[in-house]
Amino acid sequence: MALKGKNDCAAGPGTTCAGTSVRDHQGNAWKMVPKGSCEKTASATSPSGRGQLKEFKEKKA
Repeated sequence: MALKGKNDCAAGPGTTCAGTSVRDHQGNAWKMVPKGSCEKTASATSPSGRGQLKEFKEKKA
């Protein structure tokens, strides 16, 4: 759930390492956050509307 270019390492297919996500809230990009806060964070592209602990198929924002 990182912003464009602000992901932490190993975002997924099409990315190689930190800072390589190509759009905000990319479904396979992640950002290190304090434990327990991910699923409380809003995400415009997540199916639940909140952060996910695993890669997800993005919905239109």
